[in-house]
Amino acid sequence: MQQEIRFATFNVFNLAPPGVKLYDNLVPFTPEQYEAKLAWTARQIDLLDADVIGFQEIFSQAVLKEALARTHRYRNAIHLGFDPDPAAERLTPSVALVSRLPVVEGESMPAFPPGVAMPPGSRDPDRFTRAPLHAAVAISPDVTIDVVVVHLKSRRPDYRNGDSGEDPQLYALACLRSLVRRGTEAAALRVLMTDMGRIRKRPRVVLGDFNDVADSVTTGIVLGVGTPLADRLFDARALQHRSDHQQQIGFSSVHDGNYTTIDHILVSEEFNPALPNAIGEVVDVIYLNDHLDLELPEASDHGQVLARIRLFDEGHGLMEAGV
Repeated sequence: MQQEIRFATFNVFNLAPPGVKLYDNLVPFTPEQYEAKLAWTARQIDLLDADVIGFQEIFSQAVLKEALARTHRYRNAIHLGFDPDPAAERLTPSVALVSRLPVVEGESMPAFPPGVAMPPGSRDPDRFTRAPLHAAVAISPDVTIDVVVVHLKSRRPDYRNGDSGEDPQLYALACLRSLVRRGTEAAALRVLMTDMGRIRKRPRVVLGDFNDVADSVTTGIVLGVGTPLADRLFDARALQHRSDHQQQIGFSSVHDGNYTTIDHILVSEEFNPALPNAIGEVVDVIYLNDHLDLELPEASDHGQVLARIRLFDEGHGLMEAGV
């Protein structure tokens, strides 16, 4: 049985076909830029060498498949993803999951759970901006992990009716709308993850771009800070067994000269060795972020996050985790 399982999250930054307009302020890829983007993405996927990778900003699942076909390590991997609306006038981003381990089930989760909704008058008040993706990944014949890939609402101001940032009040209100959306999505995800843990009774891993730091209010909601330990999730970076320089150089985003981490890997109690139900531990969390300082035009504007998890042997209760 494989003793080390590697999970990663990768915001690829606008992975789309050439010539397709995504945003009003963004020029479509030329064929040459598209080729460079695919080549860099494929190399980075191989460099991660993770068993399970969660992707964000996939504007076309077919383009991700093309990138996978150019890798050396993932040509035969399982790819799970859903284009939101292939018939829409403009492509919109979605998430995806790629696994070299067996996937026994997968589903998109676009709707908020009952009891969670945006304030009256909000657009799409009962849905995620980008639907989370759930996959049940079999890491052994006896242990299955529920993996969820997420991309929560960005900090980009949510303007209405032609508003702009020229008016400080309108700018502040637009930022508040984005925060409310991200907070509501965080609450919805917390309910979904709690229900998943209580019903399925399996280890859980969340991979994604949270658009906020680990100790923010919104990320704390997803973690379940203050809730029973059995329902909580834990930041893999905080649990990692190694405490060397990796703690100091970890960042996944650079904005206005500030180095922060908004891409996270969260794990359930089964991977917290301080808790009695642990079946493994987080060895370390590694950040692939050199391209951010190099400012490569074909690269992502996010660093990739990789968590290595070591499973305990049977004497530590691995086989008691269930399926």
